[in-house]
Amino acid sequence: MPTVTIHDFLKKKKEGGKITMITAYDYPFARIADEAGIDSILVGDSLGMVVQGLENTLPVTMDEMIYHTKMVTRAVKNAMVIGDMPFLSYQTGIAEAVKNAGRFLKEAGAAAVKMEGGAEIAGHIRAMTKSDIPVMAHIGLTPQSIHRMGGYKVQGKTEESANRLLEEAHIVEDSGAFSLLLEAIPIGLGKKISEELSIPTIGIGAGPHCDGQILVLHDVIGLFERFVPKFVKQYINMKEEAMKAIRTYRDDVTKGIFPSEDQSFK
Repeated sequence: MPTVTIHDFLKKKKEGGKITMITAYDYPFARIADEAGIDSILVGDSLGMVVQGLENTLPVTMDEMIYHTKMVTRAVKNAMVIGDMPFLSYQTGIAEAVKNAGRFLKEAGAAAVKMEGGAEIAGHIRAMTKSDIPVMAHIGLTPQSIHRMGGYKVQGKTEESANRLLEEAHIVEDSGAFSLLLEAIPIGLGKKISEELSIPTIGIGAGPHCDGQILVLHDVIGLFERFVPKFVKQYINMKEEAMKAIRTYRDDVTKGIFPSEDQSFK
């Protein structure tokens, strides 16, 4: 299977296929996702919450993102790897944004970057694409803006806010974004944006009409319990399975069952 590229994203949009994405933050899980046939892996700044145990994504640094992205690209053979621009890695100016985005490609081996925002990052997107850095934009619920938004709330519920998001979707497309992530917006708005744009939309809580879907890996496999968004579908409770295995190991050691001769050298 050849490596997935932005051209494959656009082709799936044109042909009506669905794009599959998931987050990953380390070598083992990235390898599993890649071997499972996922189209694209996002090394999300969500690692701050699901890996580092932070309350939100804001403290995550560029160096931490590069570190985790390197692990992911080392594991992946086919999926397109996208690095997530963390808080204050691009908001402070276009030149710094391009430099930080370039680190994902140059140092970490990613194929593209993702940035939260709409009209306010149009100039950033233009500058990055001119520098041969593909950009996935991200509108709707943008976790780096939780203080302005007043928490993790569904966006675009009023006619005014829906029209604003639709306008921003067109702006990021016109600025050169190769795809657009839509987070926590009403199903009808997700459908309308997906129909109007020529670039693919990736939904997370944006309904089934988007051109693709993404979920956080730890939500999918049951390793994050602090809160479970409405849009999450858990496919396995890996915490429960891991607890069983570790408890069995503990019991085997305390009972003298492990290690046996089979696990010993002669």
